[in-house]
Amino acid sequence: MVFKRRDRKPTWRAVLEFFWPRGGWGRAARYVKHRLRRLPDPPEKIARGIWAGVFTTFTPFYSMHFVVAGLLAFIMRGNILAALLGTFFGNPLTYVPIGLISLQTGYYLLGTKLSPDVERTLMGKFVDAGEDLTRNFWYWVHGRPQDWHGLQVFWHDVFYPYMIGGIVPGIVAATIAYLIAEPLIRAYQARRKGAIKKRIEAIKAKAAAKKKAQAEDAAKKAE
Repeated sequence: MVFKRRDRKPTWRAVLEFFWPRGGWGRAARYVKHRLRRLPDPPEKIARGIWAGVFTTFTPFYSMHFVVAGLLAFIMRGNILAALLGTFFGNPLTYVPIGLISLQTGYYLLGTKLSPDVERTLMGKFVDAGEDLTRNFWYWVHGRPQDWHGLQVFWHDVFYPYMIGGIVPGIVAATIAYLIAEPLIRAYQARRKGAIKKRIEAIKAKAAAKKKAQAEDAAKKAE
């Protein structure tokens, strides 16, 4: 293979770079900020996209955040690319506090608590739900009886409380992001337009001076 790595990246390094990229999260944040500033849409539309992206990170639809954020931005008439960039608010450093806040808020709003099946950790319940989906599919193919206990526990203890509980903190975080982003983007776009205008004026002035010099040279030759 032409594009295959000669030195295969060790597993430990891949895991480490997932939680801490080679350039650091600061570099990733600067990249997102740079991309957001250079989007051509009005500040309000870009900020609405950011709102959609940040809000989406408080939903339990993992691996589908890009799709959910894009659809939400489309409904809100926000910038879809800004929505996709806004989902970077959710990352390995923030997903744990986001998940805990959403779950605890969900338990409070629903007036529920964890099921008696407490011997399984939160991650274990994710695993059980995935195993139920895989195993019961083959049970269905072979006509065997199906058992959805793991998925039921996951729905009751994790997914539904997360989905309901993420609405309030998601709206709060997304609104704060909107209120911060909109004036910053507006100021940046105004400064950028001013810089472009000055550059164009300088080019025009240079062209006019060159044309004047050529006219003076032509006049001197005519004399």
